[in-house]
Amino acid sequence: MDQTTIQPPALDHFKADEFSPYRFFTADKWAEFRADTPMTLTEDEVRRLRSLNDPVNLDEVRRIYLSLSRLLSAHVESSQLLFEQRKRFLNLSNVAKTPFIIGIAGSVAVGKSTTARVLAELLKRWPSSPKVDLVTTDGFLYPNEVLRRENLMDRKGFPESYDVGAVLRFLSEIKAGQHSVKAPCYSHLTYDVLPGKFTTIDRPDILIFEGINVLQVRDLPEDGKIVPFVSDFFDFSIYIDAEEVDIHKWYVDRFMNLRQTAFRDPESFFHRYAAIKEDAARAIAESLWENINLKNLRQNILPTRPRADLILRKSPNHLIEQVALRKL
Repeated sequence: MDQTTIQPPALDHFKADEFSPYRFFTADKWAEFRADTPMTLTEDEVRRLRSLNDPVNLDEVRRIYLSLSRLLSAHVESSQLLFEQRKRFLNLSNVAKTPFIIGIAGSVAVGKSTTARVLAELLKRWPSSPKVDLVTTDGFLYPNEVLRRENLMDRKGFPESYDVGAVLRFLSEIKAGQHSVKAPCYSHLTYDVLPGKFTTIDRPDILIFEGINVLQVRDLPEDGKIVPFVSDFFDFSIYIDAEEVDIHKWYVDRFMNLRQTAFRDPESFFHRYAAIKEDAARAIAESLWENINLKNLRQNILPTRPRADLILRKSPNHLIEQVALRKL
């Protein structure tokens, strides 16, 4: 008798069928949900907010981000209403609501920073959330000195290169409603944490927390200690998605463009790449992608996509072509 066990097919959460926890929308359909949300940004502001090689413009803000800011504002207002109801239920007074935290995840070069900055500017113009702060996980990387000592420079951006304890303490203080919580600062010029430099977060209405691995889970400790995940502190989470081949191209293109801009600064960590020949520089970019960023994407970043509340799927032109929103 055949004892072979027939395995059920793996669920593809990103496939639009009755088993998916998401509702899927084309960019044009998603744009309709803007309703009467006014455009509160100018072309100059969008140009200032976007990252190098990111083509986001006012049309993309109208198409995607106005609807998204409307959705997020609705979530914020709902949480504020629930807070007031709970305050009455518990007969509390003189208590303030803790910040609404939005996590944004995705690969390098996919456009997380632009999305975070545009959303921050839009959300602070809604009456329910006038104070919006943005923090990236870059400041929570171990300093280069530590990474070199532990032979982790080639693993920078991987989970083990972050001071996860510091991340959890920061988010715990934010969600506890503490005043003047400090987040460490990072320099993309020197490619290192800035010693003694901090950004102070003082009870905003919304905190946007952006980084490649913010949705990642980890192995539970064998000693049974209770250890939260970073995403446990999120009220809403967004994953920026794209085909691997497109992210690869965007990464290499960005590296080559930085050779003509930031890398030319003598203080830049990558200054040595500005003077070498183009073919040699491209080979280095390809190596960095293949040996570091691609591995991190496959092992640690992409597997977290199904944990997001909303997925923004980009097309090869770097603009969003599909939105997936988790069902309620």
